Amino acid sequence: MFGSTLSCGPNRRSLWASVPKAADTRRAALVVALVLFVLPWTAGGGWAQEDGAREVPALEVSAGAWAVTDLRSGEYLAGEDASKRLPMASTTKIMAALVALEADLDAEVTVSEEAAAFAVPAYSNVGLAPGDVLSARELLMASMISSGDDAAYALAEYVGDGSVGRFVGMMNEKAEEMGLRDTSFENPVGFDARGHHTSARDLAKMTRVAMDDPAFREMVSTEYATVSTLYREIPLTNSNELLFAYPPATGVKTGTTPAAGESLVSSAAKGDEEYAFVILDAGEDRFSASRRTLEHAFAAYDRADLVVEGRRYAGSDVPYRRGKKIDLVAAGSVEGLVDANPEVEREVSIVGEPPPTARAGTRLGEVVVRVDGEKVGESPLVARRGYEEASMWERVWYTASSVWK
Repeated sequence: MFGSTLSCGPNRRSLWASVPKAADTRRAALVVALVLFVLPWTAGGGWAQEDGAREVPALEVSAGAWAVTDLRSGEYLAGEDASKRLPMASTTKIMAALVALEADLDAEVTVSEEAAAFAVPAYSNVGLAPGDVLSARELLMASMISSGDDAAYALAEYVGDGSVGRFVGMMNEKAEEMGLRDTSFENPVGFDARGHHTSARDLAKMTRVAMDDPAFREMVSTEYATVSTLYREIPLTNSNELLFAYPPATGVKTGTTPAAGESLVSSAAKGDEEYAFVILDAGEDRFSASRRTLEHAFAAYDRADLVVEGRRYAGSDVPYRRGKKIDLVAAGSVEGLVDANPEVEREVSIVGEPPPTARAGTRLGEVVVRVDGEKVGESPLVARRGYEEASMWERVWYTASSVWK
């Protein structure tokens, strides 16, 4: 794909989250009844405990902030000061990559004197010189694999139509679009600056989006690569040591500055589980902390079907047919991560007045799933079978029987 040789006290999901308030009495009664029915976790899924999530000791990490998320769903699992605004060093390049991936990566880019000025020992660099010509893709590789500031600035100039400031503006626009409230950029590489910050939680969110891009995922999982200029080849070695020492590792980016300290965004996958771990201003070895935390996640959580497609979760009255109901079944499955002792809530809502007629598959409600207070998904509830509109006689009899009653 690249065209080159690739070689404050912990915050956790609440165990005792309250059931959300319903819109009306009828819905509230239904919601409470269903939640009480499914707790503890029994129906609509399940797992073999001996093969799944296990009870593990509480996770402790020494850092300015940290967060663990499910890389598939983005669900926040654990962390400490995860919304605290902190400098993030070169993990900034994750957002820079998200912006650059929307450009033509096959275009040739000539390295400017301004970008090449960062190819000195004071900066992380890959040794670019003024006049070097590389593809935008190769510049992105050099930025993400070897954390080259010179490559990142050359890429920013290209994508920003000659203006690094314009490119940084695009990064901030992207952050706003993604709802990253704790994130602001002042430069494309992560130099310490007033107003340049993110949070562990925001960084995990942008990482999830970036890892959905196959090109990004391949780059950050690459140990070694080579990019070429007209007269020489430039070897790249990934700065993420986990890729060399921890087989489940899948990425993603290191970062170090005086203000940010040593930071790391890491990810790892086993089977159908993949987690992201963000550590900012590490108070211990960031790679050891990442490996320990990711292994903890694999042990502590298991993916389970929380709602099963085709299973009944409610019933609905058939208009003008006293005592007759139809089953409402899930239109799709909802899966999520659960620990050894999850609090699973399924909040069901159904339409106040069923339509006069319905077919099998007509949407008549919804089931929302929460695990330990965190919403993990929802599914429409549809009629298992349809019904015809009531006849005049059925309407008269229903009305009359209501009066007599």
